[in-house]
Amino acid sequence: MATPVTPDPGSGSRTTQTPSPFLTDLEHALLSVDHVKAGKIVGKACTPGSPFTCLETLIVPALENIGRRWETGDVALSQVYMSGRICEEIMDTMLPPGDPRRVENPKMAIAVLEDHHTLGKRIITSVLRAGGYEITDYGNGISVDQLVAQVTRDRVRILLISTLMLPAAIRTKEAIARIRAAQPETKIIVGGAPFNFDAGLWKEVGADAMGHTASDTLELVKQMAGRA
Repeated sequence: MATPVTPDPGSGSRTTQTPSPFLTDLEHALLSVDHVKAGKIVGKACTPGSPFTCLETLIVPALENIGRRWETGDVALSQVYMSGRICEEIMDTMLPPGDPRRVENPKMAIAVLEDHHTLGKRIITSVLRAGGYEITDYGNGISVDQLVAQVTRDRVRILLISTLMLPAAIRTKEAIARIRAAQPETKIIVGGAPFNFDAGLWKEVGADAMGHTASDTLELVKQMAGRA
């Protein structure tokens, strides 16, 4: 059985910083879907050349707060999605895709197994990229055979698997078992409706952890990246 990953502030490779005083302003701009204002706030708050400090003190806390507000019903899912997209765009200007500081993170990928929903995966991908991580999107409707082949070919170290329906969630057990046999060091996070309905299902399929929300998944990835 895989060992679950639990929050451990000291395990990550980045140092936890005091939140920025601009945090509330950025949250308001993101929830208003104001790209221009959000960009100006980040530009004013963050020192050029220090993208990870900006991530830890401003961008990630803002996304985490918005994620928690969605859990309590205070904001809409569309606002979570757009907040992630805006922050992803901002981070792409500060830390472009392919930047060595992104690439040095463990190889990471995400896929929707045997289903074709896209919104949940899109939100998580945006939040992780806004968090400074490179992540390969394997797409939707991927089969177990395809997923195992791609993960082993790419030497993925952190894999996120999303499902919408229970049969696909159950099929993750086979995928995880085969990936573990070929590549035991790969850490696997699962998520989606079936895992939210059954709190113990992620353990049954052999995953390392289950992401309830995008902000929750970001925290899990930060821990795993620090341990990889």
